[in-house]
Amino acid sequence: MAKRLRTMGPERIETPVAVIGLGRFGSALALELQALGHEVLGIDLDSEHVQQYAPLLTRTVTADSTSADAMRELGVDTFERVVVAIGVDLEASILTVSMLKEIGVAEIWAKAMSDSHGRILTQLGVDHVIFPEKDMGKRIAHSVGGDQLDYIEIDEGFAMAKTIAAPSFVGKSLTELAIRREYGVIVVATAEGDVNYMPATPDTVIGEGECLIVAGPKDKLETFSRVQ
Repeated sequence: MAKRLRTMGPERIETPVAVIGLGRFGSALALELQALGHEVLGIDLDSEHVQQYAPLLTRTVTADSTSADAMRELGVDTFERVVVAIGVDLEASILTVSMLKEIGVAEIWAKAMSDSHGRILTQLGVDHVIFPEKDMGKRIAHSVGGDQLDYIEIDEGFAMAKTIAAPSFVGKSLTELAIRREYGVIVVATAEGDVNYMPATPDTVIGEGECLIVAGPKDKLETFSRVQ
């Protein structure tokens, strides 16, 4: 069974998560999940990775993730969510996902190394296919371009971005600026100097050099970020 070794208070118990593959991506994911209060079972075929993260995760195990018997023995079939973070070994990634479906894991997240790898994972029934390198490349490109400080793609046509408020916005409220009507985007939050973000309201007045968190269609975000 996927045991809950501790709780986060009487009102909320975080869902245990199994992370298969403790390379750079998998280990970073597992550590962040642990920090968020989830119990994390880390699994890797490399005993050095397992030993490295043993003090930091709820439990780590050296095991062959393509073996249904091994995964059942570890109770992986009882986890509501499992992340397959296996990197370069595409065969192991595909076999692991296929096995997880076979043993009845409810929700599978899996890292894809390419579009073709992602298509195979989708065809196997993976609930969430992750493209970390591709997604990070897109994110960095918007910062390198100079118009946005950060960028997160929500889906193919919608995103959130962090940008500096245009000088023409300074001293005006969001109601006065009518940003949604004029630019087709929504200001979600503002901050002075990129710290202490506060939710934006119609009465929020934009200060000089403030950072804005803005959401909307990708093309409209690009246009908005270039407003002076």
